[in-house]
Amino acid sequence: MNPLVRHLLAPILVLALGACASAPRPAAAPPHEAAPVATQAADVAPAATPEPMPSAAVALGDAGAPPAPPNAAATATTAVDGADPTAAEDDYAALYGEAPAPGAAAGDDAGIAAGRVSYDPWEPLNRRIHAFNNVVDRAVARPVARAYVAVVPQPVRLGVTNFFDNLSSPLTFVNQLLQGRPRDAVQTLGRFAVNSTLGIGGIFDPASDLKMKRRSEDFGQTLGMWGWRSSLYVELPFFGPRTLRDVVGLAGDAPLSVLQQVDEDKIRLTLQGLQLVDTRSHLLSLDVLRDDAPDEYAMVRDAWLKRRTFQIESDRRGRAAQDAGLPDYLDEEEEEERNPMVPADAMPLPPLPGG
Repeated sequence: MNPLVRHLLAPILVLALGACASAPRPAAAPPHEAAPVATQAADVAPAATPEPMPSAAVALGDAGAPPAPPNAAATATTAVDGADPTAAEDDYAALYGEAPAPGAAAGDDAGIAAGRVSYDPWEPLNRRIHAFNNVVDRAVARPVARAYVAVVPQPVRLGVTNFFDNLSSPLTFVNQLLQGRPRDAVQTLGRFAVNSTLGIGGIFDPASDLKMKRRSEDFGQTLGMWGWRSSLYVELPFFGPRTLRDVVGLAGDAPLSVLQQVDEDKIRLTLQGLQLVDTRSHLLSLDVLRDDAPDEYAMVRDAWLKRRTFQIESDRRGRAAQDAGLPDYLDEEEEEERNPMVPADAMPLPPLPGG
């Protein structure tokens, strides 16, 4: 062989032999090679049992699959403890108030079930109340809301919405003060004064033309600002989705209700009924999504919690953060968007003592 060719091929042969030596040995060897290898292994040490390869069930997080090797688990724990939370973990914590269960991977059914316990521990009872609310909604509220939209012209419906939105301004004003937002409170008070006068009792909305932003606050959001950020999910008869924090907030909202101060039962009940119909009419566009959902209860619960969390977290971070990060369909300042919760003063209840 030419010396130059041999000189060039030598490093290649060395690398090839090294790769062959580091590669795993085949499961079976020819007869004339298998006996010497087995003899040498028996002389050195007993044959080691190879570790089982992880199955597909392990990769998918199956509860019945064998656990990962201890060293791998220790490595994973160290990595989780020492690393910053991922974006998914931040989103989960913002939505549900705590991180997923340890070891729960994305898409892991066991991890999702463990996370649900943190915010919906009363799911069986909530589902029964939700089913009752759906019966009432399909039998009464939805048909009445559809008839209302079909019969009443859109400008008149807008005037009704503006009227009840204006009546909620005192509640928003007080809660903004309690949240430590005096500038927003002053703007809400100015909006109430403008719409109550120039807007003829709030039927028209000249304050929006003057760039005075519409905001909606309640005592549940105030409690969130004070530190009660995460809370257990609960569904109330007729009132619908809430959290335990928002149920407590109803007690703070009721005394500030303008409608609750109306002594005449016929007038108060008429206004409360009209407010319920107006609130339900704004949710008609979601009926198709609800009817087609595989699990309508879970869809309503998760969507409501997500929007509620956005409301509270945006109050904590400031209005600028909300305007930059909140999707349009969740932005409560859009002209046609309203708070989807049933207002505390919309239920046909008797007036408060002393009201």
